[in-house]
Amino acid sequence: MGQTFRNFRSATKSFGGFFEVPSLQKELASLENRMGDPSLWKDPKAAAELAQRASELRRVLEELQSLGQKLDELRSLVALAGEQAGVLDSEIEAERRALEEELDKLELRALLSDPLDPRNAIVSIHAGAGGTDACDWASMLLRMYTKYAERRGYRVEMVDIQPGEEAGISRATLRVSGPYAYGYLKGERGVHRLVRISPFNAQGKRQTSFASVDVVAEVEEEVEVEIREEDLRIEVFRSSGHGGQGVNTTDSAVRITHLPTGIVVRCQNERSQLQNRTTALRILRARLYALEQERLRAEKERLYGEKGEIAWGRQIRSYVLHPYELVKDLRTGYETGMVREVLDGQLDPLVQSFLRAGRVSSSLFSSKKPPVE
Repeated sequence: MGQTFRNFRSATKSFGGFFEVPSLQKELASLENRMGDPSLWKDPKAAAELAQRASELRRVLEELQSLGQKLDELRSLVALAGEQAGVLDSEIEAERRALEEELDKLELRALLSDPLDPRNAIVSIHAGAGGTDACDWASMLLRMYTKYAERRGYRVEMVDIQPGEEAGISRATLRVSGPYAYGYLKGERGVHRLVRISPFNAQGKRQTSFASVDVVAEVEEEVEVEIREEDLRIEVFRSSGHGGQGVNTTDSAVRITHLPTGIVVRCQNERSQLQNRTTALRILRARLYALEQERLRAEKERLYGEKGEIAWGRQIRSYVLHPYELVKDLRTGYETGMVREVLDGQLDPLVQSFLRAGRVSSSLFSSKKPPVE
């Protein structure tokens, strides 16, 4: 038990360095001084941003202080055990596990440091190669992400859905609303591969199907994304999904094509054509913003010679249901045999492995910027 505790204490110490507590305290003091300046409040937006940052820093410092106190209590408990080896082992182990869980949660929050991470997410799913099986696979992914969002307490809105010709869906777009929805879901972007015995094959042959998932952050109206009216082709059509009486009898659905980029956005979940147009434009704004961010990131990696993965369309994960059961993330190497649970929305281990694999100095919890190499 003593060695286990020493290893845990060492890990906790190094983890604490990840947050750079003195730097956080210094930054908080600076923010509080600036917030005391009456002239700051002449710009309500800037003042609100500073207040939000200060609130985040206070919360993190309070949590770190609480964890430090619990670590001291655990250390005292180990000392109390003294020579009575085994007497308090179970209690110490329980406290250690509880403290590790809190550290894990705080670490994950630190990893969600991108300015877009706190925003809502727009998730699009498209069936790929595999015919009817691919459409069925797309519907399975739709259910998986819906279940995952519901487990986290997020709100899920169906923006657009197109059924497959025989089964499943050919495409769907969801709006997932909740704190850090984009941060948790952004790692799902890419091609997902399913291997199973096809329920649509009379010979019971094994089938490989593909579906692509795209995730973008919903951006605010004040974000500068130029959308010119002359660059848009706006079409209206009759809704094909569920929505109650009247949904299929009026041309309320909207399809917007952004001519310069070829991006197509559809919305048919509202009864009003105006509401569908507003939602479609919001999604188009998010996708254009994501496209520009991707272009800037690719340019930066070209300039600095980085070799990071930037392609959106590559296979990121395999789900095998036959001849064995396995889910494997091809980026992180994480794998699990609990395929049914994953497909039922239990994605946390996969999401966390992706976030930890991409760990960098946090802009939320660290005042230092990572060096450019």
